[in-house]
Amino acid sequence: MNRLHLRRAAVLTVGTLLGLAGVVTVAGPAAAHHPEPSGSYCAAENGTVTVTWSVISSETDISGRITTVESTVPGAISGGLAVGAELKPAGQGPLTGTQTHTFTGPIPELKLTVGAHWERGRKSHDGERTVTARPGRNCATQSPSPSPSPSTPPSTTPTPSTPASPTPTPSASVPPSPSTPPAPSAPPAEPGEPVFKLDQDCDSMTFIVENPADGIAFAATFTTEKGESRKLVSEPGKAGSVEFEAYRGLTVTVKYDVVEESETIPYTAPRDCSGQGGGLPVTGPAAGAIAGGAALLLAAGAVLFVVARRRRIRFTA
Repeated sequence: MNRLHLRRAAVLTVGTLLGLAGVVTVAGPAAAHHPEPSGSYCAAENGTVTVTWSVISSETDISGRITTVESTVPGAISGGLAVGAELKPAGQGPLTGTQTHTFTGPIPELKLTVGAHWERGRKSHDGERTVTARPGRNCATQSPSPSPSPSTPPSTTPTPSTPASPTPTPSASVPPSPSTPPAPSAPPAEPGEPVFKLDQDCDSMTFIVENPADGIAFAATFTTEKGESRKLVSEPGKAGSVEFEAYRGLTVTVKYDVVEESETIPYTAPRDCSGQGGGLPVTGPAAGAIAGGAALLLAAGAVLFVVARRRRIRFTA
């Protein structure tokens, strides 16, 4: 009897461990799949700014493909960071690019949004991240040495003896009132950028929104071409998702409650469906459709912040 109970306990333990391993295997990759960009810049005295961008992958076993690169710095990005570039697994080297621009006024926030696409078996994943470049630590001092020019006037020692009249002392007592200018108020901190993901497999199309803790609350309405509509309310510090059953010809229009623009995103089945999962065979490369769908998703996400900031819309949580 004891042997029987021990045998049953061992079987249950092994079954539980296998079940947990299966959950980790299936659920783990779905929470990842995103690019991880970073950036730093160096500024010269004439306002010329050189930004260096770098992007690595969240995945360690498969390569991805860059689908979107959007920068707030004017001008093209030189280097390997471009749409269509291979995003190698983490640890195999980043994608890098540089931008140079001369600003006439103060340097604004320099931001980069990168989107990428991964194919993992019978499921595809799209993710994007936005990063703000920080001042570099190893910037070369580009200011020429202007120190010799002020060193020349010490030879004219007799001249400062003439203007030694202390007459301007009464005038200094007159302007104490304008010496209290109002301190300029610091600009309000901009909200954190949400993260938008699109997961597609042979049976479903899932939209994922991750709102950072310093983000703003907003709502998104997802409507299919057949009129099926679902609403997602995104709160700061929380993540939410909306899922649709996949079928041939499925398109989903995304509309946010804070802007007027909307985006329509077509469903693209992964390459390994091979007629399964609702009868969705895929023949030939689908890279163009995948990149188009991912770009539309990322453009829809950018509407919240890019378009809204241009129109000076104020968000209230």
